[in-house]
Amino acid sequence: MLGRLILILLQVIIAWFAAPIIAGYVPVPGAFSLFLFAIICAILVFLVGVVGSLVLRDVGQPGSVTLSWALVFALIAAALATWGPDLLPQVPWSRVPGRALVLAGAVLGYVIKR
Repeated sequence: MLGRLILILLQVIIAWFAAPIIAGYVPVPGAFSLFLFAIICAILVFLVGVVGSLVLRDVGQPGSVTLSWALVFALIAAALATWGPDLLPQVPWSRVPGRALVLAGAVLGYVIKR
């Protein structure tokens, strides 16, 4: 249990700081930059999970399905952050930054499949 918690914290920290740096190297116009950020976050969360499973005890190694789930949840979160204010104006979307929502989606997709 402690190993999984440490792994989730490592995933969040590494993806939070590394994803904007990596995304800065790929020029994407406007609103699609959040979708690129979602893809990068999902891949980083998966890679940290693979490396973490080799280092930490009691943490199983993720498969390709785990990457797919993390990617799908991150892209859903990016779509909600992009088009959610137009579709559901009564929800206070400005309280949570789009990048934080995308990162939470990627980690949630990883954890659900694990």
